[in-house]
Amino acid sequence: MGRFLGLSAWFFTLLRKLLFLYVRTNVIGANREQLGLDPHKPVCYVLQYSSLSSRLVLEQTVLANDLPSAQRPLRTASGVQRSFVFLYQRQGGLFRQRPRPTLTPRFQQLVKAGLVDDTRDVQIVPVSLFWGRSPDKENSLLKILLSDSWAVAGRLQKFLIILLHGRSTFVQFNQPLSLRQVVEEFPDNRERATRKLARILRVHFRRVRQAVIGPDLSHRRTVVNAIIHSQAVRTAINEAVERDKISRAKARKHAQHYGWEIASNFSMVTVRLFEVLLAWLWNRIYNGVQVNNIQTVRDVATDSAIVYVPCHRSHIDYMLLSYVLYSNGLTLPHIAAGINLNMPLVGPILRRGGAFFMRRSFKNNPLYATVFNEYMHVMFARGYSVEYFVEGGRSRTGRTLQPRPGMLSMTVRSFLRDHRKPIVFIPVYVGYEKVLEGRSYLGELKGRKKENENVFGLFKSLKNLRNSFGRVSVNFGDPIHLSRTLDQVKPDWREVEYDEDYRPQWLTQAVDTLASEVVTGINAAAAVNPVNLLATILLATERLAMDESMLAHMMEELCRLLKAHPYSQNMTLPSGTGTEWVAYGESMGLLHRQQQKLGDIITVEGNNAIFLTYYRNNIQHLFALPALIACLFQNNNALDRDRIRFLVGSIYPYIQSELFLRWSVDEVDKVIDQWIDVMVEQDMLSQQGQVIYRPVPGSAQAVRLRVLSRCILQTLERYFIAIAVLRKHGPGKITAEELEEQSTLMAQRMSILFGLNAPEFFDKTLFRNFISNLKGQETVTTNAENKLEYTTGLDDVAEDARLVLSSEMRQSILQVTQLGG
Repeated sequence: MGRFLGLSAWFFTLLRKLLFLYVRTNVIGANREQLGLDPHKPVCYVLQYSSLSSRLVLEQTVLANDLPSAQRPLRTASGVQRSFVFLYQRQGGLFRQRPRPTLTPRFQQLVKAGLVDDTRDVQIVPVSLFWGRSPDKENSLLKILLSDSWAVAGRLQKFLIILLHGRSTFVQFNQPLSLRQVVEEFPDNRERATRKLARILRVHFRRVRQAVIGPDLSHRRTVVNAIIHSQAVRTAINEAVERDKISRAKARKHAQHYGWEIASNFSMVTVRLFEVLLAWLWNRIYNGVQVNNIQTVRDVATDSAIVYVPCHRSHIDYMLLSYVLYSNGLTLPHIAAGINLNMPLVGPILRRGGAFFMRRSFKNNPLYATVFNEYMHVMFARGYSVEYFVEGGRSRTGRTLQPRPGMLSMTVRSFLRDHRKPIVFIPVYVGYEKVLEGRSYLGELKGRKKENENVFGLFKSLKNLRNSFGRVSVNFGDPIHLSRTLDQVKPDWREVEYDEDYRPQWLTQAVDTLASEVVTGINAAAAVNPVNLLATILLATERLAMDESMLAHMMEELCRLLKAHPYSQNMTLPSGTGTEWVAYGESMGLLHRQQQKLGDIITVEGNNAIFLTYYRNNIQHLFALPALIACLFQNNNALDRDRIRFLVGSIYPYIQSELFLRWSVDEVDKVIDQWIDVMVEQDMLSQQGQVIYRPVPGSAQAVRLRVLSRCILQTLERYFIAIAVLRKHGPGKITAEELEEQSTLMAQRMSILFGLNAPEFFDKTLFRNFISNLKGQETVTTNAENKLEYTTGLDDVAEDARLVLSSEMRQSILQVTQLGG
């Protein structure tokens, strides 16, 4: 008997090694610590379907990842078996199988063993295995025959599947179940205990498949036909006939053309080609791609339709996110792309990679708007993952832009029509140490005409792949459940029936709330890197220069500040030391070293100063509150806590709106107190009773406080410019649009006169947002002639600026404002 078992083990090993001459696997979760395995308890792996090839892959995977072997003996009710079981087995001969799979005897014996010996526990580890990760396509016979489907495959079919998909096999290990905990509910009923464990595992495998592969894909023609035959589109066609005086056939042809123009044409072959190409590209241009908080996405992907909402800093964003998701075992999203990318050759490739195309404007074309809305509804109702950018376009300044409501509104309206499938938004922060489009951004920030959004801009950025673009971080934020947001805005929203045309009065409020949650979630997942820190400190110096050792120390101090009071649990900080970060920035070509006997001086030269404003702006929101506090002590020796809370609190609503800070106005006083305590602990401030004092002028602590204050100082100067322009004209003399235009010109003039290397200082959209917030806070109002009125409250705001801005800066702003008149 022993000789037979030895021969069997030898033959099994031979088969395993032969199989892996061809098969290649991508493995997720095969880590002892990640799984939390108890070394004192036996482990039993559970695969969904009985298959020799799956057993071979399992054993190869556990051995390669230093997990307990699946070939280990495991005692069960009927004796000793291996440390694995299949949930279902195939019935019938070579070409026959039962339409429904049957529980395996070994699985039933495992449950019986748990009932017989209630002192012995077994860790049951579910293992999902997919030969290829191509979603099944409806109405495709070849796909049905040669895909790793829900059904139990026959032997011939399995051979063909391995031959076709074996090079892209995916294996995912999940958290173990306790056999004892599952069966102890039914100590005297083996059948019910077996059914319960089988049901838990069946649901688990189904949810993993949903997350990894997603729902079955309809053929593009099927989707377009379904949209054209929907009630909403048929109504829109009838309206087009009446409105445009065309035949019904022509109107229907227009609708069909729009459907084909919009719809994606997902192809797994294209995805795999992209995977190979992008893996090469990332290794070529980046020093690494760091992914954080991906488990959050896996947790919600099992039973929800996901909307990925990343920040938009580069054309690389959508390709990078798709690559990260696919590499981590998650189904690829369908990506909203501008119609300008639907070019010959490029468009079809992107479409096969999951892109669907949308026009920049839906105005004056209600038929197109209806077709697009119906397409989005089909995506969400069927549970597909979707990705779009709420900012609309790429940020040229490094800040998160004001969200646009269009796509969010479509998503909310679709969910109101059919909310059986939960929709969850996942904010994604993509942090670069060097953006590929940096040169084009630099030209635009200097006044060159903005380049159109097109893929050729990316190709031009890739012309020199020998340059290093540093590391890139992809941080996933906390999930935003759409149903919970609607509950906050309209608790009884489920009690109303919504059709495709119904727009409730509270829809705008719901979309605005959702937009705020999304961009706040993006910023909360910020990734701090050495380039961000270098930019923040060097741009705060008078001459863009600092002693190397002091610079290294200051970078470490800023990191300690964020560690002492983290902005959020999803924020990430760099590893290493300040000295290493300075050397890294130098190797990236962003710094210049001037050697000096008393210690080298690090400077920023040429266009790099403007480059660095982009990276400083990426993380400006993280330091906004402590920087506001620091600003107060540039002109004041001491302030009591109440005064600090009042002054920072009065400015906070404007900063919050501009930088999408996560704390509400009601809770910010508590956060201000926490920051004061941290700054006292870090020796940036001192305290006696309720009075807070600044450090001794010229000390190292004073330098740190000054550097911190300058993180936000230019924003406050910009606010003062707008107030100064408004007060110069007087109440009822100027419109909001005129104030925006004049403030922008004044800021641009100051930027030239005082050598400010910060293009966002005269960004028109930032002035527009500030003026809008002045209205929202009722500091200014609009009269019947659309002119801005204000009361003495604005004078109070200007007076408070005395405590924040130096007298020299206030006089400079007032002087420029008067000369500009």
